[in-house]
Amino acid sequence: MLLLQYLRLLGIGGIGIIRMSGRDCFEVLNKIFVPKKPEKIENIKGYSIKYGFIVDNKESIDEVLVSYFKAPKSYTTENMCEINSHGGNVVVRKILDLCLKNGANLAEPGEFTKRAFLNGRIDLLQAESVIDVINSKSEREVKTSVKQLEGGLSKKIKEIKQEILDVIVNMDVSIDYPEYDVDEVANNQVLTMLDSIQSKLEVLEKSFDNGKIIKEGIKTAIIGKPNAGKSSLLNSILKEDRAIVTEYEGTTRDTIEEFVSIEGISLKLIDTAGIREAEDEVEKIGIAKSREIANSADLVIAIFDSSKVLTDEDYKILDIIKGKKSIILLNKADLGCVLNNNDSVFIAVTNNIVNISALTGEGLEDLYSIIVKMFNLDEINFDNDIIITNLRHKNLISNALDNVKKARDTVNNNMPIDIIAIFINDILEDLANITGEFVTDDIIDEIFSKFCLGK
Repeated sequence: MLLLQYLRLLGIGGIGIIRMSGRDCFEVLNKIFVPKKPEKIENIKGYSIKYGFIVDNKESIDEVLVSYFKAPKSYTTENMCEINSHGGNVVVRKILDLCLKNGANLAEPGEFTKRAFLNGRIDLLQAESVIDVINSKSEREVKTSVKQLEGGLSKKIKEIKQEILDVIVNMDVSIDYPEYDVDEVANNQVLTMLDSIQSKLEVLEKSFDNGKIIKEGIKTAIIGKPNAGKSSLLNSILKEDRAIVTEYEGTTRDTIEEFVSIEGISLKLIDTAGIREAEDEVEKIGIAKSREIANSADLVIAIFDSSKVLTDEDYKILDIIKGKKSIILLNKADLGCVLNNNDSVFIAVTNNIVNISALTGEGLEDLYSIIVKMFNLDEINFDNDIIITNLRHKNLISNALDNVKKARDTVNNNMPIDIIAIFINDILEDLANITGEFVTDDIIDEIFSKFCLGK
């Protein structure tokens, strides 16, 4: 039997929820809960709520609503209940202690979802999508995670496995009855099957390119020399004064990181220290960090003061972004432009050049449109496409593709059918590890350790 407070202990909310799951959870509940209309537990229907009081030695602790979920129709497939109390820290802590005193145990992070997986209600892939839903930073990440929670990717993996199993039946016949000359037929079926599942697995593997963007967002470095308008750009995109903006150069000495959503995709904006020749040691460290971030970013936005001619510092910034996914912003369009987007010095680096005013917001929509096109965000079909967002799943699919190649090589080299079967079974094992059929306890523990308390 386990217990957990579902909402945070720290902080005050309108409602606090304590969830219990396990064979004896109703027995623990009966020791501390006095319903307004008493009723035997066997007569209480699942998915129902009763009103009453939590008591300790006949002393009322709080007025509560208790939700009942009866096995197997619950999140964990076990008997389960949720005590909805007032959200004060003292009240919730006291109810929690009462549950513990009467036989409950505290749950580990993710233990409710872990029980749902171990009890067969969901597979491991769906369990992992639960934490993805919780941690989602954008609308599209939520949509993708919910689709996986509903079993979209699980169904696709199951279809591929079934396609393999249909062929394995004939392979087993060849192994068990070698006197029948069926090797050639079996080999042809194996090659046809391998071609089919390779095509399907490659589509899934390639989808990780989009999945990585959906899950992690686009790491975007904003670079430029001091007072080019980097912090003003950040503030304009966020529509708040997040970064300090002054007339003095070198105000930003460390990075400032914020997330913003564009077309439902999270953009991780990093405002960096202005790049110039600095004498101050702290500023030098900030500039070195700016270069490092620009080198590791998915996208670099280089901003230039278009009201002034280019300096040596500007040319160094152009050198930094050469060969990278980049956008050049010619800022301060409201002051009159000395620089323009037809200048060959800019075109030599990138065709993505936008005139903007970070002060007025002019040109920001053009910036967003370029980002959408650069990362093909408008081509991702979230309604129909199966998208891999989890690196563990991607690696296992890559392993499966390696085993597809090995299996094909054994067939083409006229190896015995039982040798071919080894690699075919390795493909099945890779796919089964995604859904959790063959996964080890260590991997299960590692996955659920990333969950929050209460889930």
